[in-house]
Amino acid sequence: MEVSSIKRRRTFILFNVSSALLALDQFTKSLALSRLEDGPVEVFWILRFFLASNTGFAFGTAKGYGPWVGVVALVISVMLIRMKNQIEATGGVISLGLILGGALGNLADRILRGDGWGQGAVVDFIDLQFWPIFNLADAGIVVGVGSLVYYLWKQDKNGLKVKSFGARNSDA
Repeated sequence: MEVSSIKRRRTFILFNVSSALLALDQFTKSLALSRLEDGPVEVFWILRFFLASNTGFAFGTAKGYGPWVGVVALVISVMLIRMKNQIEATGGVISLGLILGGALGNLADRILRGDGWGQGAVVDFIDLQFWPIFNLADAGIVVGVGSLVYYLWKQDKNGLKVKSFGARNSDA
């Protein structure tokens, strides 16, 4: 497969995975906002849906720094898009798509659900009762980071070293 074809394929995968997660995340958050106004819904065992908002960073830290969190999300998004051509495995590109889709899903909340840049709150609604309340974007980020670490480790183990936003060592 030629290089331009591989880059197009990676772009296609990254765009579709991140777009699908972004759409599903925003859809489920809209459902949560409309259906959970009257209180939590017990689903089964420890899982319940409970409407909460987060103006901070991961797990409610850094409250009041919404605009800065938005800037960090934008920077990370650009880095992920640029990183897609440094990942050898399709699974690694899917991982990037999950992280990007999650970052954009939470960034959309900060922009669309507030009064001004970064002043909005992220809608969280999945409550396991032993972990901070989260949403699908958060789940995508966690799964994406975990699987990306695996794919980068596997890529490194196979001798395909990755330079930060540069060529692989074997290309130098």
